[in-house]
Amino acid sequence: MTRTTAEGASSAAEKPILVFFHSRASGRARRIDGYIANVLQRRRNHNTFRLRRVLVEDHPDLAGRFGVDGIPTLFVITENRVRARIEDPRGTQDIEAQLAPWLQRGRAPA
Repeated sequence: MTRTTAEGASSAAEKPILVFFHSRASGRARRIDGYIANVLQRRRNHNTFRLRRVLVEDHPDLAGRFGVDGIPTLFVITENRVRARIEDPRGTQDIEAQLAPWLQRGRAPA
């Protein structure tokens, strides 16, 4: 069993965090959730990120801290710093392009 401590983080703790701010009332956010799943499945990147979904209705304080003005908005966080911000992505290709630095190269076999 791997333990995570402040001195020696496990590999799971080193994974980038993909934070997805969305709303229950947003059909666009539901589509983006599907696009995210598509990007991660297509390249076998299921375990690349620790995906965190944040409902802005339930966590307006967190949305405020991140400066979220509209939904859907995604953030990539590594080493406690925001490394990427994706506001209102247009589709799978847009998300894939923005997440490319963290995604494995090559596509999954058909």
